[in-house]
Amino acid sequence: MAAGPREQDATVMNHHTSVSGGLRKKKDAVSTHSVFGAPCWVSLTSRDLDATEEFYSAVLGWRWRDARLGDHFRIALADGVPIAGIAAVAGMWQTAVAWTPYFAVPDADVAVARVRERGGTAAVGPLSFPPGRGALLADRDGATFGIWQGELFSDWESWRRSAPAFIRLHTRNAFDAAIFYGEVLDWATGKPGCCEVEYEGGEVVLRSQGTVVARIDSGAVEAAPDPSVRPHWQIHFSVDDVARCARSAEKHGGSVLSESEREAVLRDQDGAQFTVTAREPR
Repeated sequence: MAAGPREQDATVMNHHTSVSGGLRKKKDAVSTHSVFGAPCWVSLTSRDLDATEEFYSAVLGWRWRDARLGDHFRIALADGVPIAGIAAVAGMWQTAVAWTPYFAVPDADVAVARVRERGGTAAVGPLSFPPGRGALLADRDGATFGIWQGELFSDWESWRRSAPAFIRLHTRNAFDAAIFYGEVLDWATGKPGCCEVEYEGGEVVLRSQGTVVARIDSGAVEAAPDPSVRPHWQIHFSVDDVARCARSAEKHGGSVLSESEREAVLRDQDGAQFTVTAREPR
């Protein structure tokens, strides 16, 4: 018997929020209570697992590990560090091809209630996936994101350095969005470990433990919100050579939407958008 849309979404979310659990070492586990509000995982829903692996291996140099949910799921590794979850189920289940960020929360029920109270929606959850709980949500402008409560995988700081450089929300009104996410995720509350919010050049900048982990952008401050903007979270990956990634994306069935010396917006072979950003010197 085929699963219904809600069960399908729940299965995908199970992969997205728990793949790191199978890689965790208990003694090194970090809890979302100590890094609440920060991005803690990213995932991609695709149609063809082999094509997805080939594309991201060529463009970003990723390697792959099996996930616990079966043949349609993989975990991407960069230098041996888990970097993202891949679920090749979009064609089977008629789900969107897209990258999704997940945020750490101390209490999934509270976070979901806050989203609903502020005009957002809960697509799935919160559901229990030991060692934690997760949910798929959308803000009041329709941008999708996930939340995760519980343990993260081992050496979470290495994931943060090796995984997305940061995530960026393209939306109609950056300041309104910052209020929404700040109230849902306890940004800038003064609580120990909370994320800090600053305003730089018309953007909202989110920092976790001093590192930029997210930006919210809606264009010029004095401009009216643009109704044509389709709000979405864009995932940024750090790379050594932006131009090489762009040429490799084109060679392997993707496309380049925009490109500069330090950044390029790419579309993979399935149509999912992501950004490569030049790695900062250490």
